[in-house]
Amino acid sequence: MDGLRFAIGTLSVFPVRVSRVDREVAGRAMALAPLAGLALGVVAAVPLLLPLVSPGPPLLAAALSLGLLAVLTRGLHLDGLADLADGLGSGKPAPQALDIMKKSDIGPFGVVTLVLTLLIQAAALSGLPAWLGAASLVTACSTGRLALTWACRAGVPAARPDGLGAMVAATVRPAARWTATLATLALALVLSLPLMTGISQSPLPVAVVLPSAVVAGLAAAMALLGHARRRLGGITGDVLGALVETATTAALITCALLA
Repeated sequence: MDGLRFAIGTLSVFPVRVSRVDREVAGRAMALAPLAGLALGVVAAVPLLLPLVSPGPPLLAAALSLGLLAVLTRGLHLDGLADLADGLGSGKPAPQALDIMKKSDIGPFGVVTLVLTLLIQAAALSGLPAWLGAASLVTACSTGRLALTWACRAGVPAARPDGLGAMVAATVRPAARWTATLATLALALVLSLPLMTGISQSPLPVAVVLPSAVVAGLAAAMALLGHARRRLGGITGDVLGALVETATTAALITCALLA
């Protein structure tokens, strides 16, 4: 329970009391991160269902869901994405890039990255039927946090000796990582079941869409992680936030393209 409280308290605004903070608890928290993503996705997906009860533009529902998700996460992952974009976009060596990422302001690379990311997410969600859009967002949120589980595996160092990255780096054991991955894929399949018997007339594509989104989202995040390790030497809190948004966005794009 210490790990679950740490995961929820770190990754969301949900009020929990974190009584113990150390690397062992951090490892459990990162392994349970997809569960926190599930909770965030369920709440954030509610506006996507509004078109079922009241006519309105799908883009508005998508924007409301993404705005709610930003509130529920304190905007931390979006901030990390912007900071990493500024750091990598500067073209500076690792020490200078890390200094840029620590600054509180956002530069042009960060602004453009944020705008494009949110635009892509909104466009992907607005093009999906209400129920499939909600299921896609839940899947994408869980996948985004699954990227944290993989980023905190053994062999991935921290880029700084302090901060969140140092706390969680190399804390997730292989068994926990694969358990979290299988659980996220199972969640995607479970979310597909109502769609296969409900709005969809073609069960096979729906059964493939959400699990494919998990795989695509994780693959995109791992590609970014590899680049960040080469440029910065490891992970930081900003890198982790960027991985969440990258995996979430790639998962939503996959749902939009395959649905």
